Amino acid sequence: MTENPLPSGELSPAQTLYAPRSRADLFWSFTWLALQGFGGVLAVVQRELVEKKRWMTREQFVEDWAVAQIMPGPNVVNLSMMIGGRYFGLPGAMAALAGMLAFPLLVVLALAVLYGNVAEYPVAQNALRGMGAVAAGLITATGIKLIAALDKNAMGMGVCIGFAALTFIAIALLRWPLLWVLLGIGGVACLLAYRKLSNGPADKGPRP
Repeated sequence: MTENPLPSGELSPAQTLYAPRSRADLFWSFTWLALQGFGGVLAVVQRELVEKKRWMTREQFVEDWAVAQIMPGPNVVNLSMMIGGRYFGLPGAMAALAGMLAFPLLVVLALAVLYGNVAEYPVAQNALRGMGAVAAGLITATGIKLIAALDKNAMGMGVCIGFAALTFIAIALLRWPLLWVLLGIGGVACLLAYRKLSNGPADKGPRP
């Protein structure tokens, strides 16, 4: 590893966390991440930041991704700015944002021009539908890998899975607006987690 190691606490050597070396490291890391994100950004982000670079643990990734999702704007862009700001303040957030947008924007514009020339052909349309199936598989696989991180959640694995199931039903089956789901189910989950964390120290035994 070439990044700067962070204090690992109780982490084993294999779980040691690292930090970006500089704002340039943030820029190029997020540029490479964005250029890989064809059809499955979540899968790429989790693999790069948690498994390869080890800038965060799975639990930290789940928590930060949840915050990034409820903020306005693209999830992965929000996450990149959160990570950049954590290490280098506002300049770091801007460097991560530039990495997410600069070169990928050029690639997207070039692909848009190419697609505009072949969009009317059924072969091109069917090919894109095939890529959609692959993207769904990538997101599903990443979600399954991150389930283990919920074991350390304050609410417990069973309650977390219950909330996940309710969210799936609300969005996929009942087709509730996302804002309602975030305010309703998300609000209840936040309140329950807060109460669990607030009552945690009292459950460990009598106070001195």
